[in-house]
Amino acid sequence: MTELGPVAWPPAPIRTERLVLRASEARDRAAFIELFASPEVGTYTGGPRPRDDLERAVPEVPGRRPGLFVIDLDGAMIGMITLDRRDAERPGHVLPEAEEAELGYLFLPEAWGFGYAAEACSAALAWFAGALPGEPVVLCTRTASDRSMRLAAKLGFTEVERFEEYGAEAWFGVWSSVT
Repeated sequence: MTELGPVAWPPAPIRTERLVLRASEARDRAAFIELFASPEVGTYTGGPRPRDDLERAVPEVPGRRPGLFVIDLDGAMIGMITLDRRDAERPGHVLPEAEEAELGYLFLPEAWGFGYAAEACSAALAWFAGALPGEPVVLCTRTASDRSMRLAAKLGFTEVERFEEYGAEAWFGVWSSVT
């Protein structure tokens, strides 16, 4: 997986009405473990990971890499957003050379239903459009995830195709800042 490109990382924290998108810090470790161990979060991501394994594997400062934003609400991590290059070997592409930027997100269950995902993803997409103007962003989600399907539509992603991936039907869409 290649990095985003000529983008300084981490960018200055991005502030929305209620949230801050920022680089990961040591204080986020427990929330990362909770996120990946959560049965609710794991429903559409291949299942939760064992907490004991995560306690051993998660570094002191987890997620400290280009393309990963921690979503902070009132000083606490409630989720994360990633903008990574989509692996050329996976199905679903809109560019001939593949490796489009792909939006990913995970939020703790207690943060669901408040519009935080839409607010944070909109801010991340706006940042991306300024950092890499004209580049499309793709999103792939399971069709069984009603929440993710609604979020994709709200963010302005348009369907490109559907296919089977990881044993489930996947929806693949594209977003562009170019009108």
